[in-house]
Amino acid sequence: MNRVAIVVLADTETKEALGRVFNALMAADEFAEAGNEVRIVFDGAGVKWIVELSNPEHKAHGLFQKLKPHVTDVCRYCAGAFGVDDKVKGDDAPLTGGGYQDHPSFRQLVNDGFQVITF
Repeated sequence: MNRVAIVVLADTETKEALGRVFNALMAADEFAEAGNEVRIVFDGAGVKWIVELSNPEHKAHGLFQKLKPHVTDVCRYCAGAFGVDDKVKGDDAPLTGGGYQDHPSFRQLVNDGFQVITF
């Protein structure tokens, strides 16, 4: 069985970024439907997507809701740095920060046998 970590780093500011987050969710969905272990990590400016995707009016909201059990890490440090920590907390997203210098640890994911794919 594959173990895959989908990492969203894309900001929310452009159509290209929307395409990246949508591709990230589609990739996660494909792996999940095949029975693979999937973790979705939001880091850097990507933490802002939690707020956007939680909006029921967003075109990817339904897919995000379906995959929410696979969201394992939202960088606490970055959520604070980008001013969305209170909104992310309100969404019950898993704010984490104990990895590497208060960010999710990509090294630990690799050590745990996950293939890391970034968007």
